Amino acid sequence: MRKQMIGFVSFILFLFMVCFIPDLQAQDRMSGRTFSTRSAVMAQHGMACTSQPLATQTAIDVLKRGGTAVDAAIAANAVLGVTEPAMNGMGGDLFAIVYDAKTHKLYGLNASGRSPYSLTLDELRKKGLDFIPLDGPLTVSVPGCVDGWFELHKKFGKLPMQQILQYAIQYARNGFPVADEAAFIWNQNKEKLSKYPNTASVYLPEGKPLARGELFKNAQLANTLEKIANQGRDAFYKGDIARAIEAYLKKNGGYLSYKDFEDHSSNWVEPVSTTYRGFRVWEIPPNGQGIAVLQMLNILEGFDFSKLQYGSPEHIHLFVEAKKLAFEDRAKYYADPQFAKVPVDWLISKKYADQRRTLINSNHASANFTAGDANLSGGETVYLTVADDEGNMVSLIQSNYSAFGSGMAPDGLGFVLQNRGRLFNLEEGHNNSYAPHKRPFHTIIPAFVTKNDQPYMSFGVMGGGFQPLGQVEVLMNMIDFGMNEQEAGDAPRIDHQGSSEPTGEKKKGVGTIYLESGFSYETIRTLINMGHNVETGQPGSFGGYQCIRFDPVHKIYFGASDPRKDGMAAGY
Repeated sequence: MRKQMIGFVSFILFLFMVCFIPDLQAQDRMSGRTFSTRSAVMAQHGMACTSQPLATQTAIDVLKRGGTAVDAAIAANAVLGVTEPAMNGMGGDLFAIVYDAKTHKLYGLNASGRSPYSLTLDELRKKGLDFIPLDGPLTVSVPGCVDGWFELHKKFGKLPMQQILQYAIQYARNGFPVADEAAFIWNQNKEKLSKYPNTASVYLPEGKPLARGELFKNAQLANTLEKIANQGRDAFYKGDIARAIEAYLKKNGGYLSYKDFEDHSSNWVEPVSTTYRGFRVWEIPPNGQGIAVLQMLNILEGFDFSKLQYGSPEHIHLFVEAKKLAFEDRAKYYADPQFAKVPVDWLISKKYADQRRTLINSNHASANFTAGDANLSGGETVYLTVADDEGNMVSLIQSNYSAFGSGMAPDGLGFVLQNRGRLFNLEEGHNNSYAPHKRPFHTIIPAFVTKNDQPYMSFGVMGGGFQPLGQVEVLMNMIDFGMNEQEAGDAPRIDHQGSSEPTGEKKKGVGTIYLESGFSYETIRTLINMGHNVETGQPGSFGGYQCIRFDPVHKIYFGASDPRKDGMAAGY
């Protein structure tokens, strides 16, 4: 009898394992989706979300000391320039959208730099180039980051810049342990870092990249930050720093001059928007690619996703086809509006989206999309968002473009210059054709969402040309598929490569869909049968997301941070 009882219990346990254990394995958290990595962070008085914990902690400390959201964002960005030098720093550009609680208004800042006065399209063509190289002196445009900090601070700051930049100065001078993703990128780019002696001396101490957990110090960068903190933005654009950059580039085949720095300025711009199922999504207008998000949303709004499951073949197919349509316009039209006519109002209109949507075949991938008639790749970036106790919110993105930018570190300054000039087109007559003192097409895009004229969400997804796709995926995940702010970033992502590019590269057939792990084989097989090329993506190709959502009823901030990065969300 006892043996029979043991056998019966064993059988029941077996049935339990067969029927229930798979579900338990797929869902080992007490709440949230099966792919969710953590809960969102919630706080009443302030929130900061960045890709590096030291930067997040810096922002929270600034808020606790009485700083504004902008003060905290600048401090965090400066720390990221120390701790994630491959991704960003004073040698790069910056864009931001600020929600000001006093005026109940959004303000956009374009702090991107311009090309050298002394370099022309003819000169580049004489060099036998079809495209500007990925790194080196020809890629360098004026760094806009520092001017962006001071413009933001002048309008929305409270604490002195000496106090705001002190955190970055201390980490640069005293050192910090290198985090996992930073160490991975460092190692990937060791050959690039070894090309120029200055760069190698700063970023390859003892002749090799920093490994995970090793202490990195950058006294040169600490001195540069200290000079800017004490002397202001003119120390960078009208002082010794500008002259040092000019002298270094002159020795190494570059074209930027002191006058390029002296004449630089950021621009406050009106963010542009569209609606998506009751939410209003805001972006910075070109020279950036933010309006691609608005174009994609307008096209996708015409399809009923309430009847589709997240990750279904239909969902992925429609998303990719909308991307293809928007990106052909991106390749043709997006550019510096001071040099080219960019029909923003038409491109982000519902009427234009209605026309473009009819080109989508719901059952088959298309290779024939071209830019519409308007009558006329992976990048290295940081995104951060901060909110304060007064209701102000900042959406800020800053970048070198590709890892360690141009690879060139001027004498004694401790940072690399960006390679954003790589994104110019060398075809004469194109909207994005190279010209002196012109802003190149830009990939980095901060985003903001309002609902019923109230702030709803400040968010962004770093990752070069992937950024519009990542932003649309997050929005669809929340609005169409009911995910919360953390789940929306944790969900497996979809990338598509093969559209035409603003640099002049032409589209490549249907392109290729890259899927992060988590999509079913049945979905992949169906997409292939619909004519898509499908591959699994590589680590690092799906961007990095940070988000703050605001609940106006309970006055609560919800923070989310991407597990693909080293960072975190924190509140107080």
